[in-house]
Amino acid sequence: MNDEQKIELRELINKDIEELKKTIDLLKETVKPVAPDNAIGRLTRMEAINSKSISEATLLSAKNKLGKLKITLENIDRPEFGICSGCDEPIPFGRLKVLPESKMCVKCIDG
Repeated sequence: MNDEQKIELRELINKDIEELKKTIDLLKETVKPVAPDNAIGRLTRMEAINSKSISEATLLSAKNKLGKLKITLENIDRPEFGICSGCDEPIPFGRLKVLPESKMCVKCIDG
């Protein structure tokens, strides 16, 4: 990976991190406990609880992704960054743009 690609990837990661932080802040509001007598508009309490469960799963996923992106940003200048842990070949830049935290190329993942 050349220096221009690293700069581009850094910018993409930083943008993703900022978006995830905003998403996490919004999701934190939706995972608050549902009051026993709470009916939000036409939602029943059970629907509100189900919605809360979905928000909790989404929040967990967003936090995990955020952590992976922060680690990726810390490791981007290491020589092994962008090298597939399965075949030791460079991971295509297009894949890293979509999933910068990737540690394997598509060929090795599909296996």
